[in-house]
Parts: sequence; structure tokens; C-alpha cells
Amino acid sequence: MKELLETIAKALVQYPEEVHAVQEEGENGEIRLTLSVNEQDMGKVIGRSGRIAKAIRSVMSAAASKAEVKVSVDIK
Repeated sequence: MKELLETIAKALVQYPEEVHAVQEEGENGEIRLTLSVNEQDMGKVIGRSGRIAKAIRSVMSAAASKAEVKVSVDIK
């Protein structure tokens, strides 16, 4: 999951070397992903009215449902 999130984010940003994702196991087998990017790239990852962030979360949710787990994505 972490690799998928990093791949998606790196395709969107100007500074892909500063994209980092941290994966943690939450309650009930939930996967918590925290994505951090360069401050200048934050707008590109979030998008207008959060559309890009919502799309990223949707893709991650689809991948998680295939693996039969629940995932949450935070962007910092």
C-alpha cells in the first residue's frame, strides 16, 4: 500500500524526491498511511476543493478492498 501511495504522489509533484509515506497498523487491522510532500507541492496533491486528495483516497480504498483491509490516508 505504501508503495502505491508514493507512486501516485510522485507522479503529481514537482519534487518527487521529497515524497514520503509512512504505514502504520491501526485497530482491527486497519492500515493508516501518512503522506508527506514538499510544502510547494501540497496544493498539487490536495487539488482544488480537495478533488485530487479525494481521488487518491478512492484509489487507495479500492486497492485496500481487494486486499480485504481498510485504509485511511492523511496528507501532511
